[in-house]
Amino acid sequence: MAESSSVPMDQDTARKLFEEGATLLFLNVPPGTEFGIDYNTWNTAENFKGVKMIPPGVHFVYYSAVNVRERSTAPRMGFFHCFKRQEVMVLSWSKRDEDAVEHFLEDGEEAEYRGRLREFDPFLGSYPYESLKKWVSLTSHITEALVKDLMPSCGKIFSAPQLIADDKTRTSAQRAELAESRRLEHPEGANTSAEDLLPRMHNEPGTEIRFSPIPDRNYPVGASAAEITKYSMDLSYTLESMLRTHYPDHPSGILGEIQFAFVCFLVGQVYDGFEQWKRLVHILCASEESLMAHQELYASFITSLHFQLKEVPADFFIDIVSKDNFLTTTLREFFANLQGAEVGQPLKVKGRRFKDSLTKRFRWDFDAMPDDDAPVVVQL
Repeated sequence: MAESSSVPMDQDTARKLFEEGATLLFLNVPPGTEFGIDYNTWNTAENFKGVKMIPPGVHFVYYSAVNVRERSTAPRMGFFHCFKRQEVMVLSWSKRDEDAVEHFLEDGEEAEYRGRLREFDPFLGSYPYESLKKWVSLTSHITEALVKDLMPSCGKIFSAPQLIADDKTRTSAQRAELAESRRLEHPEGANTSAEDLLPRMHNEPGTEIRFSPIPDRNYPVGASAAEITKYSMDLSYTLESMLRTHYPDHPSGILGEIQFAFVCFLVGQVYDGFEQWKRLVHILCASEESLMAHQELYASFITSLHFQLKEVPADFFIDIVSKDNFLTTTLREFFANLQGAEVGQPLKVKGRRFKDSLTKRFRWDFDAMPDDDAPVVVQL
């Protein structure tokens, strides 16, 4: 992502956008700090104080501390936020923590800041509207309620895991004592290794994204051998269990989670987001019974996946596929299920167009069944 050029607009339009859009004030930010919103990122200038004319809706704000002298950038941090019309959000930079701190405003304080917006205006960047359509296509199913459910309880999304040592291995003395007790319990064991003297780490509570857990069992209780075999290949039982548990009133919520995970990976640089995206995409693609039961859901799924795969760099995509063939294998199964399923013609046509677009872009033949399950190059 790179800094976007501004789209010329007349003064009346600019004034209306300035008055109706939301504003993010980001104060005391060191020059050179990496800052971004949605699909746009910049390195801040001397007098940077935030972004104006933000369209109401869900957005992803992120930043990284930068050591200009050493030309090094800290791991990315960020958060999703559903901006309201004319909302003013205030962040300030903490030098000690190298992190943004939100100032939660009372009604009177927000009105006060709103009254000062013309004072801040020369130091506010305009939201790049030319990228809004792309952003909406990647987040169309993410709701404010979903953001609250999935965001870490600490309120921040970290690209690097926030690890802390287990209580019993915090100090070198504790680790040495633990290694010695193990040696005494198992005298026949090997000598203490260097690894035994390292602290045992785990994620700091409250910092993990609260993705929906995947059910451990993919078949019903008391299932026959035939049913176990069936639902080990057709993951419809797993999908229906997740929809009942997490999205009972709105099945499309699972598409919102897929989009949330994808943005966390693509923009937030969170690898766990990619892993959850893979898991959920695989479940939907491998659920033949559910494909017939949720045709509207699958039509939206195809649309979401179409826009997501347009944003994946071709070289990165090839690296992922050469590693474990996940996407070609999964999509081949999905297209086969769609071809044989008793679904409406519009869904079949949409699936066929999606497959053709992928074949054209990546030159893959999803109809072939190679022995090693590798993508087949089409001779165009």
